[in-house]
Amino acid sequence: MNRHNTIKFPLLTCIIATTALTACATTPLKEAGANDPWQGWNRSTQSFNDSFDKHVLKPVAVGYLHVTNDAVDDGVTNFFSNINDIGVTINDLLQLKLLQGGMDSSRFIINTTAGVAGIFDWAGKLNLPKHNEDFGQTLGFWGVPSGPYLVLPFFGASTPRDTVGLIGDAFMDPLTYVSIFGGFVGSAVTAGTSALDVTDYRAGVMSTEKVINEATNGDRYDFIKDSYLQHREYLIYDGNPPDEKDPLDADESGNKQ
Repeated sequence: MNRHNTIKFPLLTCIIATTALTACATTPLKEAGANDPWQGWNRSTQSFNDSFDKHVLKPVAVGYLHVTNDAVDDGVTNFFSNINDIGVTINDLLQLKLLQGGMDSSRFIINTTAGVAGIFDWAGKLNLPKHNEDFGQTLGFWGVPSGPYLVLPFFGASTPRDTVGLIGDAFMDPLTYVSIFGGFVGSAVTAGTSALDVTDYRAGVMSTEKVINEATNGDRYDFIKDSYLQHREYLIYDGNPPDEKDPLDADESGNKQ
């Protein structure tokens, strides 16, 4: 499945993100590295998220896979991926990726029309690949530092920069406005579609879960943290992160080699 990397709760994004940042500010520091001063909060929140996933999300996702065939599953995935292309296109433009922005806007138009509201990914067959851009990456492009590693309730691995990015992405999601201005019916529709999106996303990462479980022979927390931070750096620099040179690695004249 080609899925965007962010689980979306349009109405809850701002509330949870703000609550988590406030709680982290008062969390006692544990024995942690400088890049992980909120390790106490992070580990307890990850434990909560793992428990919630085990007892709620995973059973629902397993049931979802049981009652849907591949065609329906792919159609649901494509539908939400198409909505996500709106935010991807906006972030393309904010990062001055004009050519990619044109491609992603074309993806949205083609899939929304010929693809029947995005259920079918005809754009992919026309060599218009799915891109992964979000507001957290845009903030990184603008030079905003990531800040320490942070685990959010329900959302999982993040950083302060990516938490603000979630808020920005929520404002780029049309479902947010359906919920705000659609009254009770709009809120109900948004809640239902968000639940379906989360369920479909969780079903799509079943194989990834197995890889993580097999790879985390040591500390699962450290593995997820390091993987997340490396992946975000990879995305921000489009696969070409700058080389980190030792500042002490210089020749006798004082110039870096």
